[in-house]
Amino acid sequence: MGHAQSPDILGQPWEAETITLPPDDEGPVVVTVVRRRAARPTGRAVLHVHGFADYFFHTEYAAWWLERGYDFYAVDLRKYGRSIRPHQTPTYVADLHEYFADLDVAWWRIVHRDAHDHVVLSGHSTGGLTVPLWADARQPPQLAGMVLNSPWFDLQGAPWMRTRVAGALLERLGRAHPHREIPRDVSGVYGRSLHVEHGGDWEYDLRWKPVESYPVRLGWLRAIRRGHAELHAGLSVLAPVLVLSSAATLHTVEMSDDAHTHDIVLDVPQIRRWTTSVGPHVTYVAIDGARHDLVLSRPEPRQRVYDALGRWSGAYLT
Repeated sequence: MGHAQSPDILGQPWEAETITLPPDDEGPVVVTVVRRRAARPTGRAVLHVHGFADYFFHTEYAAWWLERGYDFYAVDLRKYGRSIRPHQTPTYVADLHEYFADLDVAWWRIVHRDAHDHVVLSGHSTGGLTVPLWADARQPPQLAGMVLNSPWFDLQGAPWMRTRVAGALLERLGRAHPHREIPRDVSGVYGRSLHVEHGGDWEYDLRWKPVESYPVRLGWLRAIRRGHAELHAGLSVLAPVLVLSSAATLHTVEMSDDAHTHDIVLDVPQIRRWTTSVGPHVTYVAIDGARHDLVLSRPEPRQRVYDALGRWSGAYLT
């Protein structure tokens, strides 16, 4: 397993380490671990995992942890962001457990190579589903807490999509035609609500986080639904968990002020419903006026996110 360390695209003192993993059916696979150290040596760290059609650029979120004495690490999972290679189908996996190898190599570096014994896992959206699945399977003793930002806990949309019949059909089609695209209309409102070129507040690489998202494929959605079923059956993440979401969902294809103050990607009631499936010690906080990626919200709700994070970390991470 090869690896290469270099300055990151975010600029010094951010570093990126590209780690070669065993190939899959598309060929060579890499994961990228991005790192920034706190001002003083510490045994505390955060490991953050991005969502779908996403990558790590959240330096303000990282700064919040760095100021509190945590070294900050983030992964760009295989086929995302810094880890996409020309021969690959971006974002595609046939099983969410494939990401366990990506998280294993990041965790080994944080805990064994860099000697951290108090690690907080952080996940957004699809990452917020993958992270608890990994933690439940691995039960790492160094896990001090978990922060899930709008985790993808169930399939949004019409109720028939969550029926047993629909699940059986997806299982069959996903196995037979894994790379077939699922037709869907992506309005691009969410992407436009974020990026500075479209009236948002954030600058990031639109090749890695496109306004129109990425295609969704049958085999990938099958993997997601299997992950949902695993979560719904109940996980045993024993560390304290904080689940954050917007206070409300809005289904819209039009840009409006409301698109900035609601989750326009996932259904908030589903997040609430399944929150306690993660483990026995879960805190849930709804943030009024927040976007889907809470730490990319407008300044006032974003401050409420950090206030909630501060209260929770003060109670459970000290």
